[in-house]
Amino acid sequence: MKSTVIAIINQKGGVGKTTTTINLATAIAVANKNVLVLDLDPQGNATTGLGISKRRGINSSYGVLLGMIDPQETIQKTHVNGLSIIPSTIDLSAAEVELFPQKGRDCKLKQSISDLKYDYIFIDCPPGFGLININILNASNKIIIPLQCEFYAMEGLAQLFCTIQSVRNSINKDLIVSGILLTMHDRRNNLSLSIANEARTHFKNLVFNTVIPRNIRISEASSHGKPVVLYDIKSIGAISYIELAKEFLNRERK
Repeated sequence: MKSTVIAIINQKGGVGKTTTTINLATAIAVANKNVLVLDLDPQGNATTGLGISKRRGINSSYGVLLGMIDPQETIQKTHVNGLSIIPSTIDLSAAEVELFPQKGRDCKLKQSISDLKYDYIFIDCPPGFGLININILNASNKIIIPLQCEFYAMEGLAQLFCTIQSVRNSINKDLIVSGILLTMHDRRNNLSLSIANEARTHFKNLVFNTVIPRNIRISEASSHGKPVVLYDIKSIGAISYIELAKEFLNRERK
């Protein structure tokens, strides 16, 4: 069995990449899938969001990315059955500089995780378009793009799709966009409605039907080191991510 590797990516920060990573991964693990979260953001928010320590010195995604350590030695179980994580530490912030002079620097991650056997590996990506994200796109089968329902949200998508096409043309011809996810949506806000309509007009069925709303319980859950689908299963945020998991798995079956 080869793992399906899915990058949760957007060059903008604060659009819901980490929240989507941990909650979608949790909901899919609860659906009896074997899931791994790979935290490749130096901030390590996916790590703390799943209740894992990111103290310096532990085996982490830094060593995996640079090919210095067997990924199996970095994997930690979470409190969710079927869900594990390769944590991130601040050491990862030096990875781009260390990757740059290396031969085959675009392929390091793909080589490191090629033997991992999970139903799904979800990668939490850092913002920007540096060598870490190029490695992630090379190692991934699919991409999910969180799109914040705010002003300027659509502007960066053109650049992102150009980068994706460049990766397809050069190092990963099989890379596909699984879907665009509307996040931080407020149905009382005309701007949110406008962004959602514009996205569906331009990208049609590529946009998930499920929309992630603004919800205080999502933020509270992160501060407690839990996914919202465990922190408050009845909250609108949790319900939305459960619906997203169902829609994602339905797309996978099709």
